[in-house]
Amino acid sequence: MIKLIVGHKGSGKTKALIGMVNDALKTSKGNVVCVEKGDTLKFGLSYQARLIDIDHYAIKGFDAFYGFFAGLFAGNYDITEVFVDATFKVGGHDYEAFGVMIDKLVKLLNENGATMTFTVSCDKEDLPERVHQYII
Repeated sequence: MIKLIVGHKGSGKTKALIGMVNDALKTSKGNVVCVEKGDTLKFGLSYQARLIDIDHYAIKGFDAFYGFFAGLFAGNYDITEVFVDATFKVGGHDYEAFGVMIDKLVKLLNENGATMTFTVSCDKEDLPERVHQYII
């Protein structure tokens, strides 16, 4: 399952994401992973979350971003939730490429039953119509 938290900078997306991560840690029967650019979330998250700074992996663009997630799931079948902050800072502002990545992730997640939640800094109207169904 995919969830998108959409809004402009300063609209509370990251704060909502932090709350969702900490709530997931209370109920998850597997591993909870949080992917961010930089290390700004380390003080807001419980130590139980696996925090990944995407800058350590030189990921640029949504194809590479998808490959990173595919490898993450291939290496750890116990992941139940993945939370991603600052999506467009990593993938770029190519909204169509973002939609393609989401399409691929839906197929990947259907195979393992995990949930992924992304913060997305833009207007809903900027995103491809096919991903609007994932906006929460």
